[in-house]
Amino acid sequence: VALGLYFPRKEYLENVYIDEPAGTPLLRIHALRDSREEVAHFHLCRSLTVPRARPEENNWFQIREETGLLYLNKSLDREDFNMLSVGNRMPLSKVILYVFLSSHPFQEKECDSATRTAVFLSLINATAPACSSLTARQLCFTEMDLSFHIKENKPPGTFHQLRLPSVHHLCRNLSISYKLLTGEGVPFRYNENTTGVRVTQRLDREERERYELIAKCTVREGLREMQVEVPFLVNVLDEDDSPPFLPNGTDTADAVVEFNRKEGTVLSSLTVYDADTTPIYPLESSRKKYTGTIITEDPWISRTFRVEHIFDEIHFSPNGSQVRGTRHDY
Repeated sequence: VALGLYFPRKEYLENVYIDEPAGTPLLRIHALRDSREEVAHFHLCRSLTVPRARPEENNWFQIREETGLLYLNKSLDREDFNMLSVGNRMPLSKVILYVFLSSHPFQEKECDSATRTAVFLSLINATAPACSSLTARQLCFTEMDLSFHIKENKPPGTFHQLRLPSVHHLCRNLSISYKLLTGEGVPFRYNENTTGVRVTQRLDREERERYELIAKCTVREGLREMQVEVPFLVNVLDEDDSPPFLPNGTDTADAVVEFNRKEGTVLSSLTVYDADTTPIYPLESSRKKYTGTIITEDPWISRTFRVEHIFDEIHFSPNGSQVRGTRHDY
């Protein structure tokens, strides 16, 4: 079943300072495709969610429908800050925007798309700090972990941009460059010109379900050079695409029944492995995936014998990488 476009991150974080000019880029949001012919369209709904207050109409933020670039549509002044901080005396106020995703251009009032991601904006009651006062970590990366979820068996595509649009816009006198440190044969590619990170091929969770890379950033200002490295993690999301398998290839087990067996005696057992899924909750949904049935027309057999099904999580190690799966015992 094609589920359509999706976001590789569940949420985004960014800071917004007072009096930053209209047109200032804030962050870039990416989408990945379910099928090759899809084209992503991004859309913001008209209201801002303000914690502990009623929603406000969004007059300040806009997104480019084709590129996912979120930017300031209007400068945020102190009066705006006071209104959005709803009596909050702190120098910081948080608001939430929801970005929606569609494979066709959005109609004006269309905000019911199930595919959305949350953008948490910290509104800071101060003007933007001077670039020279920021640490390499602040110039290179947001406070958020670089952690992504990519579905298996989906087309390649760019899913993150390392360069921070706001820093690139404000700190033009600094040279900020990136590298993605990867192992051999890892299906991710960094583009120096765009600073985009791309998944280069369809992933298979049954081969590997987690990639641990490192993003390295170098900041140069005159003769001064600073470097910072952060983990860059990709988790592969499962699709139910692998059939179960039997450890020794046999799908039958002989049972010898002797007289005077006590109730609860195990007469025979059969094991089935499923590399595709892990035990999920509620447990009944895992139990229903495979059922064990005695095929008989003899009511005495149906009353006297039963099949018990127990299952638990196990680990497979294809290519030396640990992948979770399930063992079903009958």
